[in-house]
Amino acid sequence: MRSKNISGLFSVLVALLGNIIVAVIKFAAAFISGSSAMFSEAIHSVADTANQSFLLIGIIKSQKKADDEFTYGYGKERFFWALISACGIFFIGAGVTIYHGITSLIEPHQIEYHPIVFFVLFISFVIESTTLYIAVRELKRRHKHKQSLMKIFQEGDPSTLAVVFEDGIAVLGVFIAGASIGLTIYTGNQLFDSLGSIVIGSLLGMVAILLIYKNKRYLIGHSIPEDIEEEIVELLEKDPAIEKVIDFKSMVLDVGIYRVKCEIEFNGNALLKELSQSYPLREAYEDVKGDYEEFKKFVADYADRVPRLVGKRIDEIEKQIEAKYPSIRHIDIELN
Repeated sequence: MRSKNISGLFSVLVALLGNIIVAVIKFAAAFISGSSAMFSEAIHSVADTANQSFLLIGIIKSQKKADDEFTYGYGKERFFWALISACGIFFIGAGVTIYHGITSLIEPHQIEYHPIVFFVLFISFVIESTTLYIAVRELKRRHKHKQSLMKIFQEGDPSTLAVVFEDGIAVLGVFIAGASIGLTIYTGNQLFDSLGSIVIGSLLGMVAILLIYKNKRYLIGHSIPEDIEEEIVELLEKDPAIEKVIDFKSMVLDVGIYRVKCEIEFNGNALLKELSQSYPLREAYEDVKGDYEEFKKFVADYADRVPRLVGKRIDEIEKQIEAKYPSIRHIDIELN
């Protein structure tokens, strides 16, 4: 297993450990205070822990080497498990949190003030902020060639992005929970605590929908970034042996691993010129002139050379593309 290439592993492991700790202390604070918002935060952390476990499974499984059953490898395992994780955020994180908030609105209960609640929120803030920082740093490091944060969010590793979004909501959720609990204790009105729970759940739902959409695109065959596609087509059409690129298709197989397939039209004149350098036509003509049988042999020999020359030229073009774009691991160039 190539650990140095496992994108997102470190950030997911750190987030997983952090959320286990945070979930335990949040449940303790929720039990002591009876706060709906704090209980929602605890459920949020449990959901994050489960989801990051799914992300970890996907990252590890995606590193399996290609075999006869999956000739292009298992890279999409990452996207499948990330999709499961996103569904978990939606149904467990958002669903349970919003349900609990609505229930507490219908059947309010007394919140007991205890200093441990705000101490737990502070500890949670420190841990979640640390894991968020690590995930953002890893995302930027892996996509340092991208010029904008929006571009990184569009093309970034879904596993690392899931950690970024989850921890971002977690950090924001700490402030929402703290404010809702504080207002409830100050005013004595249970409404603020319940609304805090509903707001946290709604934010989780929005993040889940975004991640579900992103992973769905990868699973059904997301194309490589448009700027890279344009550069590859330009590189191909600059080659003297290629008349034009007729069709171009691409697919993301894993984070930073692409497959490219295209149809090209060869330039007959350039091909003839290259072939003539190793097999002079004029000399061949003089040798077979006036002898039909020799001419047929010459034509057959010449016809045999053309496919080999085309194959050799395609191999050279593929090597040029691989050298310039190491992310492209599979290239299929076909003649029209």
